Amino acid sequence: MKKQRTGDLKLIQQLNESVILEMIRDHGPISRSQIAKELGISPTTVTSAVNLLMAKDLVTEDGIGISSGGRKPVLLRFNPTAHSIIGVAVTNTKIAIAELDLNGNVKQREDHDTHNARGNDIVELLLEKLERFVQKHPNLLHCQGISVVLPGIVDAQHGVVSYNSKLNLFNVPLVKLIEKKLGIPTYIDNDANSYVLSHYYFGSSAKYKNLIYITIGEGIGSGIMINGQIFRGSNGSAGEIGHTSVAPDGAVCECGGQGCLESYVSWPVIYGKIVSAVISNSTPTLIPMMTNGDINQITPAIFLKALKEGDQLCENIMKEMVRYLSTAIKDYIHLFDPEAIILSGSIVQDNHQLIEQLQEEVAKKVISNLRSKVNIQLSPVGSEKRMLGAAAILFHNKFKFRLS
Repeated sequence: MKKQRTGDLKLIQQLNESVILEMIRDHGPISRSQIAKELGISPTTVTSAVNLLMAKDLVTEDGIGISSGGRKPVLLRFNPTAHSIIGVAVTNTKIAIAELDLNGNVKQREDHDTHNARGNDIVELLLEKLERFVQKHPNLLHCQGISVVLPGIVDAQHGVVSYNSKLNLFNVPLVKLIEKKLGIPTYIDNDANSYVLSHYYFGSSAKYKNLIYITIGEGIGSGIMINGQIFRGSNGSAGEIGHTSVAPDGAVCECGGQGCLESYVSWPVIYGKIVSAVISNSTPTLIPMMTNGDINQITPAIFLKALKEGDQLCENIMKEMVRYLSTAIKDYIHLFDPEAIILSGSIVQDNHQLIEQLQEEVAKKVISNLRSKVNIQLSPVGSEKRMLGAAAILFHNKFKFRLS
């Protein structure tokens, strides 16, 4: 009989811990015997794993259950408040840093303007702000690690930001730099991928195993879940929907391509169209009145407010958004056949008109047997979605919760 190696046994132990921790998190309070029954593993294995999880303060005993004969079982529950995560969300304009518990609740948070820092400057700014945050909070409770979300192409396995043209980040070994600076285990991922994971752990979309999450703001990205797993592609660049062509002879994108979706449906583009129309007075609009004639006060919130009030300019812009977005989403549906497509972002949140028009337009464009199955939704995850995404990244990597 072949002898098992120590490494094999350790891996089995870690997998047992992960599966049992997930069971307790999802179904607790729950007894050891019920865990063994549900997972089809031995009570001895459960007891051993639970003892290790309790030693790490990840699980605690929580009362007595009902007996079906014999001794009453001791119940177990997940212990999220005994640990913390440092979540970091980087956008083109902001760096947000927060302490969260393992339920994704934000305990304290800081927001920093990047002042248009790019390349090495934004990396240095991030390292500086992170170091100060850790120094200000030396008693971070059992910190499980730092988790960073940012847009662009990210090689999550190797901890590298491969491509972000707006921040001028190319092949930056961000995890290595943070761990060298702070000595804390660090994880990174693309923001859209993190949103998919946050829906699984904290949202209402856990029932979906085939899911597309599209985020629309300063740029456009997407996260793809196939059969319960994040699909990254061979280079970590899967989901770059913003650089799919929706107008082959259209505008030249900063990526070098033509007619990219991001060149038609993103906040900078929409802002430019609003400003141009206001200056030229080409289309009736409420926006000058809403902003006291100050174009610097035009925000996504103003756009959405004007849209709800029936503003002609904003309605025209939204119709154009629907035209281009529906083309991209139609292609995604034909390629991946998702159960749901979830939209999020500054110009999407609470924009039910957009969802209704998209649903109708996409249904017209897909093949006939898919028309009744088009399912486009607004993201239910709230204002802390980036931090929830950061927490989900750490869960997925450190605790290796299953997505199946």
